[in-house]
Amino acid sequence: MKDSSLSIKDKIIKSLCDKKLLVEKDIEKALKLQKEKGGKLSDILVGMGLVSRSQLISALARELGIPPIDLSRYQIAPEVIKLVPKKIVKTYRVVPISKMGNFLTIAIADPLDVFATDDISALTDCKISVVIASDKDIDEAITQYYETGAHDAIEQVIEEMAPHGESGEIEVVEDGAGFVSSAQLAKLTQDAPVVKIANMLLSEGVKRKASDILIEPQESDLRIRYRVDGILTDGEHPPKRIHSALVSRLKVMANLDIAERRLPQDGRFKVKLHGRKVDFRVSVLPSSTGEKVALRILDRSQVTLDLDKLGFEKDTREKIKEAAGKPHGMILSCGPTGCGKTTTLYSILKYVDSPEKNIITAEDPVEYQLEGINQLTVKPDLDLTFANSLRSFLRQDPDIIMVGEIRDYETVDISIKAALTGHLVLSTLHTTTASGAMIRLVNMGVEPFLITSSMIIVIAQRLVRRICDDCKEPYKIDDATAKKIGLKSGSKNTAWKGKGCKSCQATGYKGRVGLAEALVLTPEIRRLILGKTEEHKLREQARREGMKTLRENGLVKVASGLTTVEEIFRVTIGDQDVPLDTN
Repeated sequence: MKDSSLSIKDKIIKSLCDKKLLVEKDIEKALKLQKEKGGKLSDILVGMGLVSRSQLISALARELGIPPIDLSRYQIAPEVIKLVPKKIVKTYRVVPISKMGNFLTIAIADPLDVFATDDISALTDCKISVVIASDKDIDEAITQYYETGAHDAIEQVIEEMAPHGESGEIEVVEDGAGFVSSAQLAKLTQDAPVVKIANMLLSEGVKRKASDILIEPQESDLRIRYRVDGILTDGEHPPKRIHSALVSRLKVMANLDIAERRLPQDGRFKVKLHGRKVDFRVSVLPSSTGEKVALRILDRSQVTLDLDKLGFEKDTREKIKEAAGKPHGMILSCGPTGCGKTTTLYSILKYVDSPEKNIITAEDPVEYQLEGINQLTVKPDLDLTFANSLRSFLRQDPDIIMVGEIRDYETVDISIKAALTGHLVLSTLHTTTASGAMIRLVNMGVEPFLITSSMIIVIAQRLVRRICDDCKEPYKIDDATAKKIGLKSGSKNTAWKGKGCKSCQATGYKGRVGLAEALVLTPEIRRLILGKTEEHKLREQARREGMKTLRENGLVKVASGLTTVEEIFRVTIGDQDVPLDTN
């Protein structure tokens, strides 16, 4: 059969095979999967990890003689965007990118779609020139150029409110905040503009994949910030006059008291956004300029509860799995707020869960519902504390218990006793290192012999930002940095970084990956704990026995191109990695 008789699909497959990107066995698997589940063969090949989207586009471009384009590196003029309506670009998945005379160039994922080119030509009265772009690039470009951003939308709503809110008269204020009665606030929370602004902020937070939204009143305006991949980024700055109504709207959604503006309040609510249910935890804190609101976004779709997908190194994962397989004892996850401790514990629970085991958790609050696991939200105002919950748990014949956080001696005392009496206990503790957890427990009043008798493993962890795959590029590490991380100066030391593109909002990072150090309580470690040894000596002994510190784990991630040296320096400290005393 001659090449001229082949279909476009066959030509592309042949091109990929000629370049040894695909083999016959791969194609057979993909075709079988397409027959079973349907869908585009190209999507199946990419989904199976056999080829990348860029390799497919290059092959298609070669066969059709149509140039490819990377839309993430292209800035489109507003007057060009206005030529093709939003409905058309979304229907055909095209983006207009330039116009010269009577020629309009469009980027399209399927260049063989003649209906798209014909319709756009008739609509714009232009001759159409086509370039190829990936589905992902086109979707992101449509979002960037055609979807109204939260900032613009909020400004528009506020402009509509302006005639009602600005009269030019002198306004009496109370301690920097506009005084509004409870009855007025209750009415404001039902007004369409305020509801719309609140919904826009929540939607923007989810769209940005933020973990938190902060609403902070300033002297003259509101500052909205989003925590994305652990870093706070500035958002909208709406006028101060909407503050009371916006905060009250969020209070109503969280079932809080809108009349109480002197004391902190906490609540939660659930909404459906972008086709999925998202939980929000709300914390309201009075400040000198008004009430500050922190919204924690709990989006189950963005969380991976799988030990093998948290980013931990293989030896660390194996230690955790071995500890989780023990019939009784205690597993601690340590680190600062927002470092992924609870996600790690949930992943361990999913790993050990089976119909033969009775698993109960006490959390404040329950962050994610786990099927088949009994979860309890503690309520300190009703005297349902972690300690009291644990006492009740022990009468429920549990095999595995998870305690959301160890905050006091009473909780840790009951947890250790539960571990000593045949239960596997999981919990979290706020310390910076695994060895530091031992010292923290002793400071809380726990006897060293109880720690050594009950503890199996302590995991300390952090989250670092992952380099964006769309703009990743190598660079040479300078001598000063090389020296800091233990490399020889002058050698060819290379690492990776993100250049910054549309996909990662010009940050160079997209997503996060976990770092962890796992301290297993070996006989020698137990002996040092019983002798109340200093933290650094515990750490040195653990390193002799094979423990990699957070900094060392981070440098492995740098070497593999997952993150940057700067990220590792940001979340870990180097004085943990002093040379080992070999004497």
